[in-house]
Amino acid sequence: MSRGGAHNSEDLAERKCLVSQESGPKAGLIRFVTSPDGVVVPDILEKLPGRGYYVTSDLYVLEEALKRKVFARGARTQVAVPDNLILEIDRQLARRVVDLVSIARKAGRAVTGFEKVKGWLAEGRAKVLLQASDGSERGKGKLWTPEGGRFFGCLTAQELGLAFGRGHAIHCALSGGKLSERVVSEAARLRGLREATKVV
Repeated sequence: MSRGGAHNSEDLAERKCLVSQESGPKAGLIRFVTSPDGVVVPDILEKLPGRGYYVTSDLYVLEEALKRKVFARGARTQVAVPDNLILEIDRQLARRVVDLVSIARKAGRAVTGFEKVKGWLAEGRAKVLLQASDGSERGKGKLWTPEGGRFFGCLTAQELGLAFGRGHAIHCALSGGKLSERVVSEAARLRGLREATKVV
């Protein structure tokens, strides 16, 4: 199983982090490529052409990558690093999670609203619980992580709401399946940026 919880064989392929020099599943890393004009570009979907190089999806690891200027080593040439690189990674990852939850909703594999989510949890239908990071702790505490499932609280209420075509959403449940595994994988990468804990 990869860091994100998915079992896709492509996700299980290992790559080396430029900062730690440790190899790990691609699912826990961010791929970068160098644009034709020599700029470092995050390749969240891993579809951009060119030689890829990787950094662990963790806020402090990415900050260390900028500090140590490791991207030039990965690219094997001098490169320009955008000032907002980490913010752009965060934006793209959040958008990816929102898009995947939206697809799950359209497929009947995701619901929002306290009562609907509670119902799925009680029935054992829910495999993933998503709750808005800025939602009421009291309200969120009334729900529980599915047994053997996963919990993520890395999206804001506005971001989670986008997946359901509304202004905001606090609670979301997803059923099992490949699509939910992909949500778990991408949400794990986003959590690495938004809920990172610095190790001293």
